[in-house]
Amino acid sequence: MFDNSNKYDELIKYTDLILLDIKHIDDNEHKKLTGYSNKSVLNFARYLAKKNIPVWIRHVVVPDITYKEEYLKELGRFIKTLKNVKMLEVLPYHDMAKEKYKKLNISYVLENTPPATKEQAVKAKEIILSAIHS
Repeated sequence: MFDNSNKYDELIKYTDLILLDIKHIDDNEHKKLTGYSNKSVLNFARYLAKKNIPVWIRHVVVPDITYKEEYLKELGRFIKTLKNVKMLEVLPYHDMAKEKYKKLNISYVLENTPPATKEQAVKAKEIILSAIHS
């Protein structure tokens, strides 16, 4: 289920809360955004649920990337399967990292992505919660 569960069992014994950032619920879109699969993140979430470790889920709303109803509903359906989620935090994407990446001469995947509004984050959270409670 979770490839590294034996490595984390000892640490989990001393942990009373995990802040888990789910960047994108769709694996292919997650790979485009981060360069990596989301499978380990989602498996870790399932592992924490199995161990009943409290989790706060954080999700950033990125226009035209994560801010799509189908993805938000899918995220809500996934969260619904986890009985250990204590909070859902939905934040608007900001572009403050642009300058940092530029100074480091690293390409920034979200270079041309506009910041999200607080209203978009509120709407996204409503969609996710509606899927959790359906």
